[in-house]
Amino acid sequence: MLIRHRPDLTDNDVTDRGLYLRRREFIAGAAGLGLAGLGGVASAAPLAFTKGFSTTEKPTPKNDITSYNNFYEFGVDKGDPAQNAGKLKTRPWTVRVDGACEAPRTFDIDELIKNKLEERIYRLRCVEGWSMVIPWVGFPLKDLIAAVKPTSKARFVAFETLMRPSEMTGQRWDVLQWPYREGLRIDEAVHPLTLIAVGLYGETLPNQNGAPLRLVVPWKYGFKSIKSITRISLVERQPPTAWNLSAPREYGFYSNVNPAVDHPRWSQATERRIGEFRRRDTLAFNGYGEWVADLYRGMDLKRNF
Repeated sequence: MLIRHRPDLTDNDVTDRGLYLRRREFIAGAAGLGLAGLGGVASAAPLAFTKGFSTTEKPTPKNDITSYNNFYEFGVDKGDPAQNAGKLKTRPWTVRVDGACEAPRTFDIDELIKNKLEERIYRLRCVEGWSMVIPWVGFPLKDLIAAVKPTSKARFVAFETLMRPSEMTGQRWDVLQWPYREGLRIDEAVHPLTLIAVGLYGETLPNQNGAPLRLVVPWKYGFKSIKSITRISLVERQPPTAWNLSAPREYGFYSNVNPAVDHPRWSQATERRIGEFRRRDTLAFNGYGEWVADLYRGMDLKRNF
């Protein structure tokens, strides 16, 4: 299924300020992807930078993106999600957004995708040492959060994946504590780079990639970008997260891409880009440090890994 979005919103030429401004004006005019009528979300504000939403690197072929996945709800091998995720029913689908907010509500997925969407070409770095470049289609998470009017007690954002073992057969095994949970600090969640993706390569998001909607946080290791979301809660305390619960010495809450901090069982200094033969150097914050490093000013990133 094709996702309807304006072709002139592509980020293939991120250094073109005119193109950038037209995109931002378009989003602002849409008042946050049409969410204004769903709860008072503010228009998108101008950003302090005019590039950075997309990389100019060549995207990974669609077949690789959709066939090489980590999605343990459908199996632990890379090919399992593509083989097994077809069982997942993504309609009807709702997302509950609640917690420390004035206007909690339940959104239907079709409400969220029927209006204006953006294309963002982001690098994806897996904690296992491989990477891709993916042309996502989606909208900023900050717009969805603004729609429910968070209170001053909203210091973190907790996410939860669908729990449906009849279709997500990997949930029948205790590989992780189900349902899958993830979390961000509130300033990370409302950062302009943080995306809710509903598609890739201009088409509806495939089941194996996290349909019908998933989080994308491009400066963090891939497991932070939780898939098939059914609940988003604004909370006061740091929420538990699946991999941190499973192996806290190996998977910290922040999990920012950091070539200087190795995984206990392998180096993070280099990565294997899917489709390439040679390994390449891993970039701090996956190359997005110019826009996100200030979020962690004063923090010990070896301790807060």
